[in-house]
Amino acid sequence: MNLSQFFEHWSIVENPFRGEEARHDSIFARMGPPRFATGEAEVPPPGEVQLARPVVSSAHSDFEKILGELHRPSTSIVFGEKGAGKTAIRLQIAGRIGTHNEDFPDSKVFMIPYDDLNGMLDHYVSRGGKGENPFANVRLVDHMDAMVSIGVGRVLNAILPGPTEPPPANLGENATKRARKMPALIRRDLLLLQSVYDTNDPSGARTARLRQILKMPGGGFGVLTVIGMWLGWIPAVALFAWLQVYSGLDGFWFNAVQIGSGVLLVLWMLLMGKAIVLDRMVIHRIASKVHKQLRMVPRAPSGYLGSLRRMPGSVLGSGELPTTDSDEQRYAMFARLRRVIGEFGFTGIMVVIDRVDEPTLVNGDPDRMRSLIWPMLNNKFLQLDGVGIKMLLPIELRHALFKESSAFFQEARLDKQNMVERLAWTGAMLYDLCNARLAVCRPASAPALAMVDVFTEDVTRQDLVEALGAMQQPRDAFKFMYRCFNEHCASVTADDGSWRIPKHILDQVRRDESERVMQLQRGIRPA
Repeated sequence: MNLSQFFEHWSIVENPFRGEEARHDSIFARMGPPRFATGEAEVPPPGEVQLARPVVSSAHSDFEKILGELHRPSTSIVFGEKGAGKTAIRLQIAGRIGTHNEDFPDSKVFMIPYDDLNGMLDHYVSRGGKGENPFANVRLVDHMDAMVSIGVGRVLNAILPGPTEPPPANLGENATKRARKMPALIRRDLLLLQSVYDTNDPSGARTARLRQILKMPGGGFGVLTVIGMWLGWIPAVALFAWLQVYSGLDGFWFNAVQIGSGVLLVLWMLLMGKAIVLDRMVIHRIASKVHKQLRMVPRAPSGYLGSLRRMPGSVLGSGELPTTDSDEQRYAMFARLRRVIGEFGFTGIMVVIDRVDEPTLVNGDPDRMRSLIWPMLNNKFLQLDGVGIKMLLPIELRHALFKESSAFFQEARLDKQNMVERLAWTGAMLYDLCNARLAVCRPASAPALAMVDVFTEDVTRQDLVEALGAMQQPRDAFKFMYRCFNEHCASVTADDGSWRIPKHILDQVRRDESERVMQLQRGIRPA
């Protein structure tokens, strides 16, 4: 017997336990809330079978604690093994935020996904990260810069269509027109954020385009400066020419006019020198400082230079640009981002941190992960008003955390951060999860079917719950169920009509999979 025949008998249209990664799992994607809040049935496309909805939630029992109240975003710190469902929680948070934003268009939550760190870390290392641990000197402000850059990119890509990375935020209809009608101070904030954090602007051209859309004054030379540069030489030359034509002045007045002509010429040359040389040197110096400080924002120095040249001179000397390692400038940038998105109905920001063990330069190394995450364990940052930080971290960091000093805990104040020490799954939770996946893989018209129904009568629900409990987490539970199906199909023929999995198959697979899970946890097995 093959799996297709087994599934056809049980009216299962898709293998419920094939997926092992939530990002690529089509079954998990279908297990969200109903599309219509009114309870209307979803109509499938023509020619497709209408699938059932799960009768239980697929979310972890701690999900509501982790999510918190979306009207008041808060911080959560979660530790979990590989396969425990951290990425699934991130996707569920994104789905819940999407539903919330549809239901409450005037108090939406702006999500900043901080889960693809490869580009940022590559840029950081290219800027000087060396040694066995190139992230030993990562600062909190580096992470704050990267987060604001992602958020600003999402806003700008909605107002200035073109680039798709990061994905444009849903700012509603006519986002460009709404941006143009924002108060002058908010438009100035947006222009400042773009000039610093827009990774899609390598030359400053997007700064000029945004400035035109927002109808903001440009940088460069002022009107009086331009007039002086073009016409400032005329009085000096005119006086000199007049002296050559009119020779009736005595020696004193002749010398005075000649000196005046020279002074006017020197003043014009000083103006030209200031405008062409000194001002450009100042902009170059500021752009260089900004580029030096923004170590995790992958943007070329020419981008900062091109953008700052187009900014009003009042911005360059205002102290608003992140030219030092001060965190106050970064908190101010977060505040500017909140004010900008507030004009589009967003009242809070949710930063979701995930997959910190996956970047190529980290590669699961606990010391490197610790160097990256520890700077963010700062109570002032984690309790930032209107900003919720969701940290979905590998279990290795939990072990490292418990080795820290009391002074570290006092600074991080983890007692206020909704910490989940271990994302644990019981056998009953995994049984419900498997049942939910089975349900969405069967037609809505098919009779109800539970996981225990596909096993022989001598297998009780408790037997299955205990077997799943030994797997400890969803990924291994799915592998366990998948192997039960495969082992049974490989041991019987289609003519036998043995559609139920016997107890000895369950026991055999349980022993093998339990040993595999134990070896995986001890680090002597790859998967």
